[in-house]
Amino acid sequence: MRVIPFAAALCAVAPLMAQVSITGAKIVADPGARVRPFESVMLQVRVYGQRANATGTEMGRLLRGGPKVAVVPGGGWLSKPFKFPGKDDESFLQERASTFGGIFQSLTKDYVVQDTVLYTAPEKPGKYKVTADIEGQKGELEIEVTPSAPSYKKPETVDFSEERPGADPYRALANHWAPLFAQETWWQPKDDTPTRFDFDGDWEGDNNWDNMETGTSQAYIYYAAMETSTHWFLHYNAFHPRDYSDKCVVGTCHENDNEGLILTIRKDGSQFGSLELMETLAHNNVYSFTNERGIGRNIHDIDGGIEFYQDTHPVVFVESGGHGIYGSTARQSAFRLSTDTFTAGTGITLVYKGKAERPRHANDRLVGYELLSIHDHWWTKACQQESGWRERTFDEFKPYQPVGDRPTTPCASIGTTFYGRKESSNKAKPFWGWHDNATNKKKALGVGQWALDPAYSIQQDVRFPMDKPVSMKYTYNPYLGIGVPGLSSAPSGQ
Repeated sequence: MRVIPFAAALCAVAPLMAQVSITGAKIVADPGARVRPFESVMLQVRVYGQRANATGTEMGRLLRGGPKVAVVPGGGWLSKPFKFPGKDDESFLQERASTFGGIFQSLTKDYVVQDTVLYTAPEKPGKYKVTADIEGQKGELEIEVTPSAPSYKKPETVDFSEERPGADPYRALANHWAPLFAQETWWQPKDDTPTRFDFDGDWEGDNNWDNMETGTSQAYIYYAAMETSTHWFLHYNAFHPRDYSDKCVVGTCHENDNEGLILTIRKDGSQFGSLELMETLAHNNVYSFTNERGIGRNIHDIDGGIEFYQDTHPVVFVESGGHGIYGSTARQSAFRLSTDTFTAGTGITLVYKGKAERPRHANDRLVGYELLSIHDHWWTKACQQESGWRERTFDEFKPYQPVGDRPTTPCASIGTTFYGRKESSNKAKPFWGWHDNATNKKKALGVGQWALDPAYSIQQDVRFPMDKPVSMKYTYNPYLGIGVPGLSSAPSGQ
């Protein structure tokens, strides 16, 4: 049976809807057109029209998305569009009378129409005009920004004090190369702020979705370090309590979310070395970005160069909702470093400051984040047999099985997913549960090996110049039991 794609069906039906004419548009603020400075409300663009029938003319609301919404300069910020998540209080005009037309219209409403943007108010009180244009019809709304407006933000019940300095000898290296995260925001901007797993004050993974609004919005990034005789490898992971969308079909939204990147830094005799390669993870796909001209494609293509903030901080773009991470030069990136703008709507930029700041609003800049040790916060709890950890933090415990006669972990069984049950179960993974579709398909790497064994995995992904050797023998990799007193692993390769 030949299946007609939904987009093709949309094109096929469109001519049958041509007899409908648009007569007007208006902007409706939800929950209202009065908002506090730096807080947000949804703006839905409603479109109206008419169609002829056997007895005369029908008037009503039309299913239309893609409005061009604008606010006067200095009057606030607008997110990229989304499907209105609330309940509409108006019925829609049936644009085609057949049964198929009714089914089509229902599908359109549920999965296609994005008629809403999130408006975030500026700091300065005042009245600001928002305009909308859709298929030639215009609407406008005046927004009053005032401290006397009701607050729509739930008070946060958790606040973390400053972290105590640790004894990690790699921390200075991690601070030096800590990326600038250009985090796009959408219709739930707090859900887009990277934070800590215990943001709600506990280590239970299956209450993170429900505790999102009252847990802390302080910004955190997790890090890890590994070393060979030629390189340092730095991991940075961005954890979000929710992976969300405006159309959560089965498996697309889930509790907990963790994606990240690995920096490959050559030990060139200087204190912090030189960054050669950055690889990022987005939805089980690894993307490679180079700062060394001689590095070429292997299993992976080269997806772009590396941009830097203040010379030593590589810039990465993080999607809103699903939180995939890309280099800022990738075609998927919606952030432009040269103009400090998010091309699709709103976003925040986060930089390492050694303290966990809260974004002031959905389009904030240079929000400070703190680094947390993956080894201390996650790994010591994920080795179930060795740790005795009993909180619902990890699930799906399995042994690590690398390819290429590479070292294994000292853990007989390790939690490969974060424990989550809302929307979809156990979809988020710590880095030892990640896989890359391309290398997995070729059986070049085992599950978790891209991040657990970067000295080996980068040489499957890309090719280094002959005069730029990469040692695969670790002097320090605590996740493989190397360089840690009292731990051991399988042979570490050459």
